[in-house]
Amino acid sequence: MREPAPAKVNLYLHVTGRRDDGYHLLDSLAVFGPAADLLAAAPAAALTLALEGPFAAGLAAEPDNLVLRAARALAAEAGLPGGAALRLAKHLPVASGIGGGSADAAAALRLLDRLWGLGLPEARLAAIGARLGADVPVCLASRPRRMQGVGEVLRPAPALPDCGLLLVNPGVALATPAVFRARPPGFTPAAALPAAWADAAAMAGDLGRLRNDLEAPAIALCPPVAEVLAALGRLPGCLLARMSGSGATCFGLFASPGAAEAAAAGLPGGWWRAAGGLFRAD
Repeated sequence: MREPAPAKVNLYLHVTGRRDDGYHLLDSLAVFGPAADLLAAAPAAALTLALEGPFAAGLAAEPDNLVLRAARALAAEAGLPGGAALRLAKHLPVASGIGGGSADAAAALRLLDRLWGLGLPEARLAAIGARLGADVPVCLASRPRRMQGVGEVLRPAPALPDCGLLLVNPGVALATPAVFRARPPGFTPAAALPAAWADAAAMAGDLGRLRNDLEAPAIALCPPVAEVLAALGRLPGCLLARMSGSGATCFGLFASPGAAEAAAAGLPGGWWRAAGGLFRAD
């Protein structure tokens, strides 16, 4: 049995406040892009995890791995021994602002729910996921969502037009806590979004009036982010270039998946990239 773990892309990200416990409050529109890790599972008496793929070296198949934590949490919820042989093909860069670890944990919850024949509703799986990380609930659905609170408040997204995404990472890991610490004081109000966008150009126009509040501090810590954004902005047909999450992955928004794929050829060598359309879970 296999389950994709698609990349989460924050089309904008406003830091709207901070709770007394130190967690920041956010407002973001999350979509899922054209690249994914792949998790496979088979019945087994014990719980094990094997890693493979181009970014496997950045992880360790140890108890603190989010996939194993998700498996143990689901087994505890269901009152099961929780055996499974898991294999994660890691295609997404690690610590890159596209929710790779959270997407992997969400994929583990979906996959093991099927493997173990639990049939738990999505809301119950999301509650388990929220204890693992704020991004896990949105990754569980893998559908466009408006994210608020610390990430756990999910609302319907505007109806999205056909469009293309080009994801680019300069090969530098960025730790989310460090980016938040580098952020200057102050907060940004939540965005006003329409119910729908007629086309990718209209969407890019509205998104262009918003921002990612973590982009400037990420550039201060990792100057190659600015190089990636500049390269994306120069590509023919790029409607918007922005960083996703806490970086260092950036995205270019295009009118169609084909336009994004064609534009990828104009990027410098040595950067990780993935191009195509939005991931459709339904």
